[in-house]
Amino acid sequence: MATVVKSTSVLASPDEVWAVLSDFAAISEWAPNVDHSCLLSDQTEGVGTVRRIQTGRTTVVETVTRWEPGVALSYALTGLPTVIRSWTNTWPLAPLSDATTASTTVASTTEIDAGTRPPQKGIAKAIGRKLGQASDEMLVGIAEQFKAQRDAQEADA
Repeated sequence: MATVVKSTSVLASPDEVWAVLSDFAAISEWAPNVDHSCLLSDQTEGVGTVRRIQTGRTTVVETVTRWEPGVALSYALTGLPTVIRSWTNTWPLAPLSDATTASTTVASTTEIDAGTRPPQKGIAKAIGRKLGQASDEMLVGIAEQFKAQRDAQEADA
């Protein structure tokens, strides 16, 4: 199994970041590498919520496996090439207590299981590098979401 962890700091509270992450159908509004997203389930929140995302010509289905408001969101992906046994993303949130304004560390932890044999582990690592780049793009997108909100608030003041 390969694990890739990326993180950034966001000038927003964990609850504010959670509000963006938990709007599960709306990832395409803030993640620049997601072209389209929509819910596939009647359920809109909690474990079992399902969405479809499209990135370029790739389409995957993501099912929520962990839903802890203000703490963490995890989902498993399906619709992947058969070389991938499982792939999960987890978004843990942690408040930054030393900041003078509300700030949160947002991480993206991706786990890829392609099997236990050395060639399979190599495939998982290679895919992990690519997914790490995708996580970096999503983290920039979520940080920019809050920067745009702050800029709009300052312009209105």
